[in-house]
This record gives sequence, structure tokens and C-alpha cells, in this order.
Amino acid sequence: MDKKNILSVKNLKKIYTNKLTGELCALNNLNLNVKEGEIFGLLGPNGAGKTTFINILAGTVIKTAGEVNVWGFDLDKDPRQIRASVGIVPQEVNLDPFFSPRKLLELQAGLYGIKKNNRITDTILNLVSLEKQANSYARSLSGGMKRRLLVAKALVHQPPIVFLDEPTAGVDVELRKNLWKNVRLLNELGVTIILTTHYLEEAEEMCERIAVLNKGNIVALDSTKNLLDRIQTKRVTFKTDKKIEINDEDLESLKILSKTNTEICVSYEKSKIKMEKLIDLVKKNNAEILDISTDDGDLEDVFLRLIKN
Repeated sequence: MDKKNILSVKNLKKIYTNKLTGELCALNNLNLNVKEGEIFGLLGPNGAGKTTFINILAGTVIKTAGEVNVWGFDLDKDPRQIRASVGIVPQEVNLDPFFSPRKLLELQAGLYGIKKNNRITDTILNLVSLEKQANSYARSLSGGMKRRLLVAKALVHQPPIVFLDEPTAGVDVELRKNLWKNVRLLNELGVTIILTTHYLEEAEEMCERIAVLNKGNIVALDSTKNLLDRIQTKRVTFKTDKKIEINDEDLESLKILSKTNTEICVSYEKSKIKMEKLIDLVKKNNAEILDISTDDGDLEDVFLRLIKN
């Protein structure tokens, strides 16, 4: 079944004007659709326009032109409905140190006008594994707990879309994995997730589709798999029983990256060389191949190439 668009953006533009520096185009005719229930990645270097985009949806930045539609509501006609449909987990930890998680969530629910008997504070605390710290001061929470509390704050009004703005910036590996687990859990409950990140590994691991943003323009928008398929270069390491002599000139696009007496690492373009040819070349040296390992490259290769172009 084809899922419907939960967020649709047409020709979205944001120009900041400054007396000293003139005009800065933060978003340039942005067009994208996000489908209900997906984990969508918004990738780009710092200053690409990711946070501006989120702030427009949050209502803290006014767009210059274009249309934004969330859940069937138009940003110009129903800004309040859009804010009610979106939960935003900011980059900075902005919590009052003297409130407990429970108190913070109750306050946030109050700001959204949610009546006492419709609040799901305990459910949310369980969801982000903070039920044991529900009544501790926020200042006594660890970094990871504070991040999870920010996620909890974004969920009090049960929005169908949650934006995570660089959720794991400056976070250790263990915590990052933990946050990913939480995000997947949310997604399984039917929440659509939009993730901005410059950790490519994160996007590769989490997102079904990715938009790459650079200087306010979308330079690519595709499924993660298709983006990875665009990688042309492959690396191969051969372990052999004796030293072999191969040169870059032996095959088109071949590059010798490193070699020792028993190991040689090369890179080549998939479209120009078939693996068999390479194996034949190694075998010509009357050497026995003991082991082959390959590396297909990662999103970083695609990302850097897109941004260079």
C-alpha cells in the first residue's frame, strides 16, 4: 500500500537580510515530501539550512516564500495545527535544572493545553527509560538522560512527526546506540521521524530515504540504498602466499593503495573492472590467494562527491 505524504514542502525559500552582509539565502526553493511512518534523513554540512528548515516548522522562523503542508494543514492558514502535529528535539540541552522529568513533562503538557486526564506522562517516561528518575532534579541527570528527556518533552502532545535536530552531536558511541534504539521504538509506534545529522553512519543505519542539503539546495534525494549504489569505487585487499607485482597501468581505473610481502590493497571503479579480471591479474604472478576482503565504501563517499559538485 502506498503511504501518503505526511509532510510536503514546495519551493520553500528563506532569505535572511542583514544591513552589513546583505542577503543570505538559507533555503533555496526546497521541494520534498516525507511519507507517513518513515525515518527520513536530512543530511548536510553545518550551515546547509537544516536547522532553518526545522525552525520554520516550529514557528520560530518565518519563511520568505513557498508552501509547507503537514498532515493536510497549510502553514500559512493553520500554523497552530502544524505546531501541534510536530514535536521537535533540539540540538541544545535546554532544561530547567530544578525541575524533575515528571514536572517538566506536566508543564509542557500544560503549555499545549492538554487536560490532566489526557496526559500520558508515565507512558512517555517509560518509553525513554526515565521512570526511575521521574522525580529527580534534571540537573542530577547524566548527559544521556538529559537527551532522552528532550525526546520525552517533544512527545507530550503525541505528535505524528518528530524532528530530531542533530540528536547525537557530541555524544559517545554507547549513548548514540541507545538513542537510535529509542528512535526505532518510536517509529515502530507509528511516529514519522525526520532526523538531521552530519554523522553519515547514523543516516546509513537509521534512514530509509535521505535528502542531502548543501547551501540551501537539495543536491540529492533518494533511498539510502540507491545513494549507496552510486558509489563507484570499491576497495579490495588480497592476502597471498608471496609478494606480487601489479601496477596502476595494468587495468583501467586501478589504483594500488598499499602493498607488503603478503598483502596488496587496491581500489577500482566497479563500472570499469570486473572482479574476475582483478583475480586473474593477481594469479598471473603464480601466487596463491589466501584471502580476499572487499569494502564498498560508505555514504561519506557519496556525500563528499555530491557536495563537491
